Amino acid sequence: MQTPRLRELLDIMERLRAADGCPWDRQQTFATIAPYTIEEAYEVADAAERGDMQHLKDELGDLLFQVVFHAQMAHEAGHFDFDAVAGAICDKLLRRHPHVFGRTGPKTAAEQSLAWERIKAAERSAASAPEAAHSHLGGVPQALPALMRADKLSKRAARVGFDFEYARQTAEKVSEELAEVLHAAAPGDAAGVADAAATAEQRGKVFEEVGDLLFAAANLARKLDVDAEAALRSANAKFERRFRGMESLAAQRGQIFAELNLEAQERLWQEVKRGE
Repeated sequence: MQTPRLRELLDIMERLRAADGCPWDRQQTFATIAPYTIEEAYEVADAAERGDMQHLKDELGDLLFQVVFHAQMAHEAGHFDFDAVAGAICDKLLRRHPHVFGRTGPKTAAEQSLAWERIKAAERSAASAPEAAHSHLGGVPQALPALMRADKLSKRAARVGFDFEYARQTAEKVSEELAEVLHAAAPGDAAGVADAAATAEQRGKVFEEVGDLLFAAANLARKLDVDAEAALRSANAKFERRFRGMESLAAQRGQIFAELNLEAQERLWQEVKRGE
């Protein structure tokens, strides 16, 4: 049974898309709305990570609106409606939690995680066309952020044994990939990166090797049980905090940060770092 406010939200969405509704809302499509959906999901994650419950409530509302928006467009096209969306997730949760809903006994969290993945694999197999070639990597969305997708691809491969036994071996792979980046970049100039005269072929090779390095780093994070996406977000925040700190120190001393040489900027960096 829908709550009054949920029913109100569905009615608002329908009104916005009506013939005499909002011109902007009426002209949207699944493709044009999708980037907003992704953005709202990230804002939910940011509020949750900061423990900001007021903003989390607001951002969850924004994300719910995105779900309602997609469902309304699908309803207009005769595909499905919001109730069907809710029904699909209800069915999935019942199907993937047999230990809770009576078909099997209780499981530990680790056992349930393995069972969840087996059920998901069976669902993917059942949903595949009979003639389609089966792959253990099937179903990993192309639209995921690249770092997150690298993590999911390496997890899938690891489940069928394609994985290093120890994290140290994975770290050695990162070192190997870094060496290949430096080797590919070396013909460019002595500094080893961006020479304007570098050939298109060399730039393509550097591009490829940097991609391999990033994938290896994501794989190492997985092996160390670190959320690579969260770790990079944290590193971004730390870099931003320290950089802003350098700018602030320079301004306090009457300096123009952009006019300082690298050595002076590095001294500011170390000073900010020591003060944390």
